[in-house]
Amino acid sequence: MFKLKENSTTVKTEMMAGITTFFTMVYIVVVNPIILADAGVPFEQVFTATIIASVIGTLWMGLFANYPIAIAPGMGLNAYFAYSVVGNHQNLTYETAFAAVFIAGLIFVILSLTSFREKLIEAIPSNLKHGITAGIGLFIAFIGLRLTGIITDHPTNLVGLGDLHSPSALLALAGLAVTLILMMLNINGALFLGMVFTGIIAFFTGQLSFEQGFMSIPSLPEGFIVLNPWTALMDVVQNSLYAVVFSFILVTIFDTTGTMIGVAHQAGLMKGGSMPRAREALLSDSIATAAGAMFGTSPTTAYIESSSGVAAGGRTGLTSVTVAVLFIAAAFFGPLVSAVSGLSAITAPALIIVGSLMMGSIAEIKWGELDEAFPAFLIILSMPLTSSIATGIALGFISYPLLKVVRGKWREVPVLLYIFAVLFFYQLAFLPH
Repeated sequence: MFKLKENSTTVKTEMMAGITTFFTMVYIVVVNPIILADAGVPFEQVFTATIIASVIGTLWMGLFANYPIAIAPGMGLNAYFAYSVVGNHQNLTYETAFAAVFIAGLIFVILSLTSFREKLIEAIPSNLKHGITAGIGLFIAFIGLRLTGIITDHPTNLVGLGDLHSPSALLALAGLAVTLILMMLNINGALFLGMVFTGIIAFFTGQLSFEQGFMSIPSLPEGFIVLNPWTALMDVVQNSLYAVVFSFILVTIFDTTGTMIGVAHQAGLMKGGSMPRAREALLSDSIATAAGAMFGTSPTTAYIESSSGVAAGGRTGLTSVTVAVLFIAAAFFGPLVSAVSGLSAITAPALIIVGSLMMGSIAEIKWGELDEAFPAFLIILSMPLTSSIATGIALGFISYPLLKVVRGKWREVPVLLYIFAVLFFYQLAFLPH
């Protein structure tokens, strides 16, 4: 089913890659409920809904698309849901907001069943694809540095060097050193083993504790939040949530598409600029988004942390299936997962190292041609500075056709890029983001 030999991998390698991916992204089961709680959604509801959506999307990705890419509710999209949709709309309940997510998910499914999203991947110029890969790499490395306090806020330059004597920074640097040594020694599963060693250090230095125990029973106190598509559509119409639905669609399509391209390119799974089994892969996030809204969580997306599993050797859907199984197990280990994922220094070294590996795509960009290089540069620069993959892609998509037109090469630009340049310009200029 997974074609392990064809992809030059083994069951052990795939499972180790899945474990690595899981531990770099499992923070979402804690962070997502905290953010959506600000919209009034019960913590337990979101915790369980997050796991349900992640399992559905990631299993679909593994079993039907055979890619080592994990799906889960997206960071940024959850904040948009809580603070821009519910927070900025008076008398709008989270149940109604989830109706908008549900409708967006159904539209995702329809678009993914057509060839639209596949054509979009094929239409993206290679230099933009390389820029997306490198931008994601820089972004996740920046996340790892920022979460541990190695990089911190600066009153003048926005970011600056943090306190390297802080426990979090010291733990992250120790974990980074251990992980790099393991990688230099070509030890399989170095990223995961690095996290294990970092966790042991954290435990014995008092930074990691398990005061709330290890296990608890998952629950859905609200049951189904959205169930009837017609009722959900009426909620969208009555509350004029068209812009909200459009924003969810636009951001999620390009967030997921960009991440999939970046991870697939890193894994060497792109074939001649196209992504095999793209339709099956793109269905994973759309189905998970619709399912997640039914139980009470924000839209899902492909996770950039999947690249850590790819770096650990993951090449097939067995990696994703492993991640899904671990998410199921995590539902019963809420206190344990909360303790580990709550200490970012344990997972940060993997993010930093993977970021450095993904930055290698910069070498493939045609830096001698400004109309090709500058849009890629904008993507790479803006992803970490705006904390948004979708914004980076938007700026690249807008600038690429503009520069081609100025240079008289407008015929080289696919029609889809012109269409999305206009849509992205409208989204950035007139819609909340």
